[in-house]
This record gives sequence, structure tokens and C-alpha cells, in this order.
Amino acid sequence: MCRWAAYRGTPIPLEQLVSAPGHSLIEQSQQATQAKTATNGDGFGIAWYGEHPEPGLYRDVLPAWSDCNLRSLARQIRSPLFLAHVRASTGGATSRDNCHPFVHGRWSFMHNGQIAGFERIRRPMEAALSDPLYSARHGTTDSELLFLLALEFGLDTDPAAAFAETIRFTLAEAGRAGLSPLVRFTSAFSDGETLYAIRYATDAYAPTLYSAPMCGNGGHCLVSEPFHDPDTKWHEIPAGSFVTLTSSGMRSMRFDPMPTEMTRVAEVA
Repeated sequence: MCRWAAYRGTPIPLEQLVSAPGHSLIEQSQQATQAKTATNGDGFGIAWYGEHPEPGLYRDVLPAWSDCNLRSLARQIRSPLFLAHVRASTGGATSRDNCHPFVHGRWSFMHNGQIAGFERIRRPMEAALSDPLYSARHGTTDSELLFLLALEFGLDTDPAAAFAETIRFTLAEAGRAGLSPLVRFTSAFSDGETLYAIRYATDAYAPTLYSAPMCGNGGHCLVSEPFHDPDTKWHEIPAGSFVTLTSSGMRSMRFDPMPTEMTRVAEVA
């Protein structure tokens, strides 16, 4: 399973998540402690927002610990909003197009999880994409396809409803294929203004998600696995949550794709 980290708030160097803290994302690429696989060496990527509406993107197939440019870039690039990911493949070749984050227009997206029997339902899932979004599919992963389906189902206007519909559609296709539906889905995504995250699974094993304030409450971090920092107070986000981070703070809503409504359960200033 992959490891990732995302940040929104006061502009900071990317290294404050990627390489500087104890048990940083680069360290987690070699020795994760809350994943099925300790090594996440099937590529990495970072997407960051700066002077333009669309994010900058740097991805490679090298393990994060062995890329000679990553630490230098993370030290020099400052951003108020960025996503970083190290990959452990559960399907799809190790290629740059299969590395997270994925971007489309102003949106960026990364994911940790799986769809059981994905290869048996991949074709009908891809068929649900409009021609422009099908043409935007460059890789072969379930993660990229879920992102494009969310765009198809209205990500621009209602992110929570779009991903709820995406998961409902995926489960329906699994049922039509005679599969036992299983989706594990923990993701972070952004339009350059708001940072969103979802933690959800159809069983009791939703991939982990934690949050913590940073920079004297001037920013907030979301991670799949906490860093080792005695001054950072990590909070585990419960399964079945949709998280929104804006300049006003963090808000968490109940996320259950099967009902049509989600009820807000918590709000953190």
C-alpha cells in the first residue's frame, strides 16, 4: 500500500513533509510501519500549487530514496498547498504515467487503496468516461480511473457527491461482474484552493489517515502515516470521513457512498 502526505496553509518548503521530519515520506518509502508492505519503491510524485491555477508536477519511477533531485527540489520549492506520494503498486506497471499524483486541469489527486477484481471491471468503468476524459487517461491504474470518473460525475461542482457516485458505480460494476464488492479508498485531492481527503472502505480495513496542525496553526497536514515529531499532535481520521481544509480550518463530514446524503459530524477551527 502507498504512503502519502498533503499540506495546506502558510507556504512552506516541500521538504517539511517530504524529507526533513523524522519518519518523513522518503523514510516511509523504505520502511513504512502502518502498511501491508514496508517498502514503497515503485515510483513517487509531488504536485504543488504556486503562480498558476494548474499544479506543478514531478514524478518518476525511481524509488523516492534514490532520486538525486527530489531532496534538492523539496528544499527549494515553497508552496501553500501540495501533495506528495510514494507508490507500492498493487496493479499497473511501474511507469511515470502510473505514479501519483494525477493531475487534470487545476485538479490534483492521489490515492492509497484498492478495488478487488479491478481488471474484470476495468473496461465498463472506462466506458463510462466521456471522450475528452477517456483521452486524458494515460496510465493503467485504478487510482487514475477513479479520479477521472469523479471528474465525469461532477467533481468541479460537488466533490463529495462526485466521489460517492464514483464508488457506488464501482461497486455496481463489481456486482454485475459477479464479484464480492470490495473498495478500500483513502485519498487526497485539491483544486488549488481547497484540500480534500476521504477515508473509506466497504470492509473494516480502510487505509489509515491522520491530521495535524502545523506552523503554529498556520497550516494543516494530512498523512497516511504520522511523522516522528514530538511537537506535532496527530489525530486519526475515522473511516467513513470526508475532510475539507480551507483558510477557515478543517471540517469533517460523514462519508457513506450508499446513502444519498452525508451528515456533518465534526468541525475543527
